[in-house]
Amino acid sequence: MPASSLAALAIAAGFFTLNTAAAVAAANERGAELAAMCASCHRLDGHDRGIPSIIGIDRQTFIEAMAAFKSGARSSSIMHAVALQLNDGEIATLAAYLGTRATERKR
Repeated sequence: MPASSLAALAIAAGFFTLNTAAAVAAANERGAELAAMCASCHRLDGHDRGIPSIIGIDRQTFIEAMAAFKSGARSSSIMHAVALQLNDGEIATLAAYLGTRATERKR
């Protein structure tokens, strides 16, 4: 393969990597913004003080729980109202963000 083709391929791969990293960073930032709403009740440090922590929750488990709260299949007037405020994309972003957060070790 000629050097010019390799250079072009390397540049294209670099742009792809930068675009992917930027998209991940933007989704992570949006996830953090959405999680701030959750922090009013759910602790975001992994501790459970009466209301379960949602940090580190499995993505699919979170999505299914939010769908159940949204439909009313799972009972909680507060969570029903919260779930209704979020569209499916926001729930998926929040699920990805929360699922990748590590819980802080209890001291």
